[in-house]
Amino acid sequence: MILKEERLTQLLQKFPPERRQSLAVFQDIQQECGYLPKEHIIEAARYLKMPLAEAYAMVTFYRSFSLDPRGKYVIKVCDGTACHIKNVQGRLDCLKRILNLDPGETDKDGLFTVETVSCLGACAISPVMKVNDVYYGNLTEEKIYEILADLYRKEMMKA
Repeated sequence: MILKEERLTQLLQKFPPERRQSLAVFQDIQQECGYLPKEHIIEAARYLKMPLAEAYAMVTFYRSFSLDPRGKYVIKVCDGTACHIKNVQGRLDCLKRILNLDPGETDKDGLFTVETVSCLGACAISPVMKVNDVYYGNLTEEKIYEILADLYRKEMMKA
């Protein structure tokens, strides 16, 4: 979603116009938009008085930033050691079967994005995935079906 000029200005003005604020600025923009639109990166770089190349270097360096629109539900699947040992690949295969998405892809409806991450910091409940800000541990294929079914039901109730 592209923000209206007034809203982008509000987000930017929460911070002093200094390069050292850039990480926080880009995080806030992404939180609001779901990704970092090119137009907003340009405006933020201008506001922060930083070269555009430096702004792009930052947002492409950190994996948490996305330059492409993501789904309403971003599913982050842990691929750390503990999860790997407990067959996280089988859980990824399950997600692929259900959603027809590989890691890094978003469905055509803009509902789901699947990503892999190096660690979610929840090794005690591995294998684990996070949907937006909610962690789901001790994943089984059945549990993945239930989680996705709940999310689909929630969307159908809104429609």
